[in-house]
Amino acid sequence: MSIPDSHAGLFLERSRYFLGVEYPSKLKLAVMALPADKFWWRPDEHSNSAGNLLLHLNGNVRQWILGGIGRRTGSRDRAGEFAARVGPPAQALLSDLENTLAEVDQILAALTPRELLEPRMIQGRDITVLEAIYHVVEHFSMHLGQIVLLAKLHAPGAIGFYEDAGGLAHPVWQDKAR
Repeated sequence: MSIPDSHAGLFLERSRYFLGVEYPSKLKLAVMALPADKFWWRPDEHSNSAGNLLLHLNGNVRQWILGGIGRRTGSRDRAGEFAARVGPPAQALLSDLENTLAEVDQILAALTPRELLEPRMIQGRDITVLEAIYHVVEHFSMHLGQIVLLAKLHAPGAIGFYEDAGGLAHPVWQDKAR
């Protein structure tokens, strides 16, 4: 089985765009809209704060792409990502994640279509490189949505990513992220 180069290239291009541009831009806007005293707030003991989710996103991306795909060594305390009740301020965690995503982009930029089908063992799962990237993009999107919800809950009206343009969603997050 093989993936046509054009399809592989498009998959990698879009993955790099989501993880390197759109998701981090929206994440930063949402986190910065949160009042500082709400960054580590959680609605209940079974839910996570924005701080927990940033720790978790960084841990997940490092484990799956830097370690799993890029074969870099590292350790992760997944349980600790969720157990934290306090920690670094928002800007520090955003900076850490930004640095991780820059490393991720280097790894994704260097992948070849053939490598997308190579097997990897990540978190006990026997998957391909393509599946690992797909997981990370989907996973990042899900937790971004949770952080956006927290920001909208604690700072109503402070963020909006799109405006209506005659029935079309015009992205305004790009202008705000600059």
